[in-house]
Amino acid sequence: MWGDENNAFTSNDITNYYITLPSSNLETAFWLESDRMLSLAFGEKSLEIQRNVVVEEFKQRYLNQPYGDVWLRLRPMVYKKHPYRWDTIGKTIAHIENAKIADVKAFFKKHYNPQNAIMVVGGDVKPEQVKQLAEKWFASIPPDEKYHRDLPQEPMQHEQRRDTVTAKVPLNDIYIAFQMESRFDNGYYAVELMSDILSRGNSSRLYRNLVKEKQIFSEVHAYMTGSIDKGMFVFEGKPLNNITIETAEAAIWEELEKVKLEAIPSDELTKVKHKTESTMIFSEMSLLDKAMNLAYYELLGDADKLNHETEKYLHVTAEQIMEEANKLFRKDNSSTLIYLAE
Repeated sequence: MWGDENNAFTSNDITNYYITLPSSNLETAFWLESDRMLSLAFGEKSLEIQRNVVVEEFKQRYLNQPYGDVWLRLRPMVYKKHPYRWDTIGKTIAHIENAKIADVKAFFKKHYNPQNAIMVVGGDVKPEQVKQLAEKWFASIPPDEKYHRDLPQEPMQHEQRRDTVTAKVPLNDIYIAFQMESRFDNGYYAVELMSDILSRGNSSRLYRNLVKEKQIFSEVHAYMTGSIDKGMFVFEGKPLNNITIETAEAAIWEELEKVKLEAIPSDELTKVKHKTESTMIFSEMSLLDKAMNLAYYELLGDADKLNHETEKYLHVTAEQIMEEANKLFRKDNSSTLIYLAE
C-alpha cells in the first residue's frame, strides 16, 4: 500500500526487523515498529497459526531435504554448555509444538523492548526528523528491564568427537567443525582471511588441490559462523563415488597441516585481502546492507567500528594466520560428522 517491503530474520545472536519504503512515508515505518513493540497481538489462535507455520518450515528445511538436519546434529557435538547447541528454530518439532502462550509473551517482554533495541534509519532523511519521530512513537513505550547477555560460556574442547549417520542422501558428505574464538577475539580477522584462502572461489586451495588436481571431492568448502560468542569453523566436502571417506578426510587434514606449518605466500595473502576489501566496499553500496551492518556493529559495542573493519583485515600477517591455524586445527578440537548415502 505504501510501496514498502517489510521482513525479518533471526540468527543465534539477533533478530532483525527491517522496512524499506519511500522517505516520504518514513513515519509509517515508525508507526508499524512502535506498534509491534508496544502491543504485538498475542492470542491462542494466532499462536496456533504461527506454530503450524514454523512446524512446516522445520519439516521442509530440516527433515525433508538431504543433509537438512546437519546443524541439528553438528551443533550439539561442538557445544556442550552454550545455548548455541540448539539451532534457532529449536532442536525438535516438540520444542515448537509445546510452546505455550505464556512462554512466548515472557520471551517477547524480555527481549523485544526499547532497552534491548537498536534502530538504524538510513536514506533521504534528516537527523532532526528522525529524532522527532523516534520521540513521538517510542518515548511512551515502557522500557522494561534491561537485558544483560550472560550466557554460559563453552569450555575449550580437549577431545575428538565423531558421529556417523546413514541417510537418504545423494552422496557421502563430510563435516569437520572446530571451535573458534568469539567475534571479539583479536584473531578473528586472521581466521576469516584463512577461510577465504582455503575456500573462496576457484583459485582457493581446497578447490584447486582437492577438486581440480587430485579429484577427491566433487565440492569442498570452508566457512565460519562468526558468532558473537565462541563460533565454529567448518569444513564440508562431498567425496567422489570412487573415493573412500578415510581418503577424503585425510586429504582435508593434509591441507590443514600445510596452513599450520607453511606461511601463506605474500601474493596469495594480498589477493585475498583485496577480495575482502572489495566485499567491504560493495557492502556499503546497498542502503539496507549498510543499515544492517551499522546496527550489528552497534550491538558489538560501537557502530563506528564498521568504518575500521577493512584496515583490520589489511593488517593481518601470514604469521598471525599460521598462529591461528595451529590453535584451531587440532584433532582434539574437532567434531566430525559423516553422512553415508544409503
